[in-house]
Amino acid sequence: MKISDILANSTKAYPSLEIVPPLRGMTKNELLESIAPFMEFSPKYINVTSHRDEFEFREEADGTFSRHLIRNRISETTVCTAIMSKYDVETVPHIICAGTTAEEIESKLDNLEFLGINNIVALRGDSMTGEKRFSPTPGGYRYASELVEGIRKYQGSAGYRRQRSEEKRSPIRSGMTDGYEMTDRYFCIGVGGYPEKHFEAANIETDIANLKKKIDAGADYVITQMFFDNQVYYDFVRRCREAGITVPIIPGLKPLSTARQVNMLPESFSLDIPVELTSEIAKAGEDKEAIYQIGTEWCISQCKDLIAHGVPAVHFYTMGKSKNIVNILKECF
Repeated sequence: MKISDILANSTKAYPSLEIVPPLRGMTKNELLESIAPFMEFSPKYINVTSHRDEFEFREEADGTFSRHLIRNRISETTVCTAIMSKYDVETVPHIICAGTTAEEIESKLDNLEFLGINNIVALRGDSMTGEKRFSPTPGGYRYASELVEGIRKYQGSAGYRRQRSEEKRSPIRSGMTDGYEMTDRYFCIGVGGYPEKHFEAANIETDIANLKKKIDAGADYVITQMFFDNQVYYDFVRRCREAGITVPIIPGLKPLSTARQVNMLPESFSLDIPVELTSEIAKAGEDKEAIYQIGTEWCISQCKDLIAHGVPAVHFYTMGKSKNIVNILKECF
């Protein structure tokens, strides 16, 4: 089922999860066991992140250097396939602009269609290590809005094109393209939103204008970057609505679990952590279990407040950990 259909048909907030593909060496069974604790809560879907390929240069015997691809993680498509082989849950692979061409992305779409996966999160992706600003791969996309547009132009297999040609066309309405309702598109596309703005954007207004370009290109919903102050999310949604963005905006949460994250997360994700939270963690000192509990309880409070305010869903960034997320799900769902 497409995420857009799940959102349209849900009568109350539901949880969804995001996992990172495992490092090489983990077995399929180990992967499935790692997400098993989540499944009792019947998550509607599991997002699987994508990471750009990395390379290293090795010196050859003649003194020259050759470039070699480093594959540290199992591909997102393989992970989605493994999950679907055991669990009755939708999987949502991320597709990124970074490090790939438009032609290679179309090949990925062919593979996803073959597997029956029709949900995608489309992202620009990070800069290459050492780059100050993002540079697209020659023949690739520079912006996520271009990626969304490219996915919307994807024609799919002859069988799918034939199926579409046989379907009855619906009257063109707002949010539709070439005579088909959004639900008739093969892929449902989610995109990222930044309540505290993307670090490269000059201001929040510019960042929301960039988000609207992704929606206008054909994105169906937004998942936000993590945040620790719900008012930031509420203000972001209000600004988006004022800018003409009408699609669902799903809040993304991650519980703090270590004192180190107080400094690491703002640096890595360009976000603020409320002083009330940092003060509580500082009071805990070296007590790791207390810090873990403080982060979990803060996230529970966030989640309950978001649900009370009528959000359609809550998306959890698991970062490969399950214990604190499971505790939050028990309290909130």
